[in-house]
Amino acid sequence: MPRAFLVVLDSVGCGGALDAGDFGDQGADTLGHIAAACAAGAADEGRRGPLLTPVLDSLGLRAAMALATGRSVSLAGVRPDAIWGAAQEVSKGKDTPSGHWELAGVPVPWDWGYFPKSGPAFDADLCAHVAQLAGTDGILGNCLASGTEIIARLGDEHLRSGWPICYTSSDSVFQIAAHEEAFGLDRLLQCCAELAPHLHAKKIGRVIARPFVGTAEQGFTRTQNRRDYAIAPPAPTLCDWVQESGGRVDAIGKIKDIFSGRGIDSVVKGPDHELMTHLERAVQNAPDHSLTFANFVEFDSLYGHRRDVAGYARALEWADAGLGRVAALLRKDDMMIVTADHGNDPTWAGTDHTRERVPVLGLRPGARGGDIGICSFADVGVSVAAHLGVPAQGPGRSFLP
Repeated sequence: MPRAFLVVLDSVGCGGALDAGDFGDQGADTLGHIAAACAAGAADEGRRGPLLTPVLDSLGLRAAMALATGRSVSLAGVRPDAIWGAAQEVSKGKDTPSGHWELAGVPVPWDWGYFPKSGPAFDADLCAHVAQLAGTDGILGNCLASGTEIIARLGDEHLRSGWPICYTSSDSVFQIAAHEEAFGLDRLLQCCAELAPHLHAKKIGRVIARPFVGTAEQGFTRTQNRRDYAIAPPAPTLCDWVQESGGRVDAIGKIKDIFSGRGIDSVVKGPDHELMTHLERAVQNAPDHSLTFANFVEFDSLYGHRRDVAGYARALEWADAGLGRVAALLRKDDMMIVTADHGNDPTWAGTDHTRERVPVLGLRPGARGGDIGICSFADVGVSVAAHLGVPAQGPGRSFLP
C-alpha cells in the first residue's frame, strides 16, 4: 500500500530562477556556488575537498542543478528509479510559507506585506501594541536585522530593561526575541500568538518567537524553542487532501507551524540531527496511505543566513548520508521526494533568502524513473497526491511516469 515522504531541505536552491532579477538575485545559486567553493578548496573548515553527495547525486541532484541553470546535463550515476528535475515558483515571494504552500499544491494568491528595509521598521501604533501585549513600556530593535547579531547587540539591554527585541528581515515577518528565562518562554509565546492575527490581517506572513539564553559576558544563544505563527494557507493543501481522504499526515520539524496546524495529525520537533532519526523511524513505522512531511531548517537558519559556506557544505554531506539510510528503508510502494522551498546562497550579498529554482528528486524503489524537466512547485504536491491515490485540488499536474 502506498506511502509518501516529502522532505524539504530548507533553502537548498539550485539557481536559474527566471525572475531572480526581480528580487535582486540574478545569478544566485546556492548549490552551485557551494560546490564551486568546495572544489576550489574554499570550504575546508570541518571538511575537505569537493562537495560529496553521492546519494543525492544518484537521485539526480547534479543533473537537476545543471538543468536549472541551463548547463549540459550528465546522467552518470543516476539510478533508473530516480525521478529528477527542477521546480520554478510562481508565488511572489522567496520565503518559507510561499515555498511550502506551493509545494503542497497552493500558490500564494496575494502580495505579502513587508516592513521598511531602512529606518524604523514599525510604526508607533504597532510598537505600542507590542509593548502592551508584552506588558512593557516599549520595545527594542525596531529595524531590519540578523537575529544572531541583534541579540548580541541588544541582549544585555533587554535583560536590564525587560523590553522585547523586535525586528524583521527581507521576508514578510515580525520577529520577537526575548530571554527564555528572564522574560519567560510562555510570556514570549503568548505575546506572539496574540499579535499574529493583527499582522496576518495585513498579509504579514509570520510572527516568529525567537527565545534565547545566556549573558553578555558568556554570549547569547538562541534555543530550539522557536515558534512560528504563520498565516493560514488560502486553500486546502496536500495535507488537507490526504486527511480528507482518510490518510494520516505526520509532520517533522516546523511543518505544523508553516501550515498553521491544518491537515496535521502529529508533529515532532528538534535539531536537524534528531529530525533525521525521526524520519528514519517514520519510514519504518508510518502506516499505509500516509504522508510524512519533513523540514530540515538548519541549512537556512545556521548556514545560509550566516553566510557560512563550509558549514552549509558540511550540512549537505551530513544530510546525504542520512537520506541514504532513509532511502535504504523505503518499501517498493513508497515514494520519497527531496526538494527545497527557496534558496539562501551563502556566497550572496546580505543575509537573506535568494530567489532560485529548487531540485526535485524523487525515488520510487523498483518503479520507472526519469527526467521531469522544469516543473512547478505545485506539481510536487499533486504528484504526491497521485502516488497516494488522493484527489488533488490544486493547479499543478503530476509528473509521475
